[in-house]
Amino acid sequence: MSEAKEQVPAEVLALVEAALYAAGRPLDPEQLAKAAGTASQRKAVAIAREIAKAVNNSLHAVEVVEYPGLRFAMQLKTNYYPVARKFATRPLLTKAALRTLSFIAYFQPISASELALRRSSAVYQHLRQLEDVDFITSERQGRSKAYKTTPRFAEYFGLNPDIPTMKKQLGGKTLAL
Repeated sequence: MSEAKEQVPAEVLALVEAALYAAGRPLDPEQLAKAAGTASQRKAVAIAREIAKAVNNSLHAVEVVEYPGLRFAMQLKTNYYPVARKFATRPLLTKAALRTLSFIAYFQPISASELALRRSSAVYQHLRQLEDVDFITSERQGRSKAYKTTPRFAEYFGLNPDIPTMKKQLGGKTLAL
C-alpha cells in the first residue's frame, strides 16, 4: 500500500494542521515531518496535501497553498484581507519597523550604522523585530553587519525575490530620503 493511500491518524493530521496554522509562513517538508513526528518527508508532504484538500474543500476564507519547493502555508484568501484587517488585534510590525524594512529593501545591502544615520538609533530594535519575523538577514562586513531581505519577506509582500527586480517593483513605494 502506498504512503498516499495509508490512513493517517487524526492526531497526526491535527499536529501538521496546527503547525501550518501557527507558523504564519510556508513550511518545508523537513518542518512538516517534525510536526508530524515522522522521519519521512514524503509522508509529511502527503499529509500536508491531504490537509490542503480538506481545508480548501470545506473553508471559504482560509486556504492551504502549496508553493514551489514543496512548501505549504495556511493563509487567508486575499479577497478577505480587508475584513480581517478590521478585526486583527495587533499588527505584525510597528509603522516605524516597517519604515526601516522599506529602507533595507530598497537600499540593500545596507549597514546598521547607515540605517541608524538615516532612521535614528531606534533601528537596532527594529532590526531585532525584523529578524524575529525572518524578513531580514545579516552578514558581517568588517566590524559592522549588512542587512538584506529574505525570501520570506518577498513572499509575504508579494515581491520578486530577485533584488534588482524587487527594487524596481518598490520604485516610489519606499520613503523618500
